[in-house]
Amino acid sequence: MPLNGPALGHLQILLVEDSAEDAELICDMLEQAGVAASFQRVDDEDGLVEVLTSGRCDIVLSDLSMPGFCGMRALELVRELHPRMPFVFVSGTIGEEMAVQALQQGAADYILKHSPGRLPSAVARAVREARSEAERARVEAELMRAQRLESMSLIAAGLSHDLRNILQPLLIVPDLLKTRSDDPRIHQLADVISECGLRGNEMAESMLSFVRGSRRSSERIEVERLFNAVDLLLRGSLPSKVELHTELKGSGLALDGNFTELQQVLLNLALNAIQAMPEGGRLQLLAEPVTDVDGCAQLCIRVIDTGIGMPSDVMERLFSPFFTTKATGTGLGLMSCKRIIEGLQGSIQVSSQVGEGSRFDLLLPISGGGAVRSESIGDLPVGNGQAVLVVDNIATRLSLLGNALSSQGYRLSLASDGAGALHHVQQHGLPEAVVIDTALPLMPASQLLRELRALGFSGPALLLEDPAQPVDPAALADSGPLHCLRKPLEMQHVFRAVDAMLAEAANASAPA
Repeated sequence: MPLNGPALGHLQILLVEDSAEDAELICDMLEQAGVAASFQRVDDEDGLVEVLTSGRCDIVLSDLSMPGFCGMRALELVRELHPRMPFVFVSGTIGEEMAVQALQQGAADYILKHSPGRLPSAVARAVREARSEAERARVEAELMRAQRLESMSLIAAGLSHDLRNILQPLLIVPDLLKTRSDDPRIHQLADVISECGLRGNEMAESMLSFVRGSRRSSERIEVERLFNAVDLLLRGSLPSKVELHTELKGSGLALDGNFTELQQVLLNLALNAIQAMPEGGRLQLLAEPVTDVDGCAQLCIRVIDTGIGMPSDVMERLFSPFFTTKATGTGLGLMSCKRIIEGLQGSIQVSSQVGEGSRFDLLLPISGGGAVRSESIGDLPVGNGQAVLVVDNIATRLSLLGNALSSQGYRLSLASDGAGALHHVQQHGLPEAVVIDTALPLMPASQLLRELRALGFSGPALLLEDPAQPVDPAALADSGPLHCLRKPLEMQHVFRAVDAMLAEAANASAPA
């Protein structure tokens, strides 16, 4: 009997049959009908379980009654081990009541041995239905996974926004601390706070970028500045018995990557090294140019400790997910380091001796040059009593901006939304400059600027732009002189932007 429908391919058919002659007849009938298959026969429970647990099988054809074994028990085992595997009874006698029970318990069909003509089509139909059900389950699982990822994306977007707002004081306050004290210890604490704020903010953005599938921005990073940042963050948690040394073998060493991610890698390795030296020791960060086997220049960053070292079995599993030797560890830190380094087209090499210490070598491409992000603050500009209106719906940032600009000699007015800003202008007159957060609710920054211009405001505006929601230039056409700063804000940049735009406005209004 020819088979209709999609091709089945080569099937693995398991026969649960005590009669070798009956099994041979079943095989011959299926082959003559055009079913391409390999057959395996078992006649007891142990043989059935062994095949189901160790071998591949597309369908089970089972007799109902066998000496010492029952077809209903075979069906029960198949459903326990492979819930979706098709199962067809091929029996000499099967009553109506037993047939109904078999179908209720998950059998796809039943065929009488003295009337087997329907067997090939029953096998083909059962296999196709099982495959269709498996494909439907796969599609549903993919849909659920896509929905979970979409939910994660929304959660990550919300968390990223909220975390950046929470971390904002860590970026603004350090500069204010430095302006109020000449104490070098205060300046060092301010640097630690600022570095933590930047790292936390970029980690929040990294989480959002990962969920969205976008790559992190790359910059040229001076290794000296990277080492200084790591040194700054480690000093507060460094045990008294551990000595930290940094060394650069070469001048101008740099690489291309994401500063926060590389800082995260070095901090992770350094903290692991510190924990591997419970009795104290020496932790060294060293960077030097090297040449690989192909003669290409590379940058090697080494993290070396004189700790307890690692045995070979730990070394083999070092970068395996969730593997950890710490009681409270997650086993994800080194895996994350490996992902970051390999994402920069680099590699990690590890060597260790029990009782002598460990060394991690990060081999990375050397930067070809470019601009390096500057951290210099320099002398902060001061105001001369100019009236500045700040509009921001985040109360913490609004208060910090107000206090910071007031401390630099500006006369500040604050509003938490567009309506409040317009009311203040109508009551107290026009400011000389405005600072507006572009993520205002209800009244967008573009509309607020148009309303201010209509009231006679002609001064410059500084827009605080969210990278996730960039400003539409078309919406700001004819809005007068504009300046933009991307959040998260660093206070020295705000001071300089306000000073620059007020200076431009003064020069523009000066007589020729």
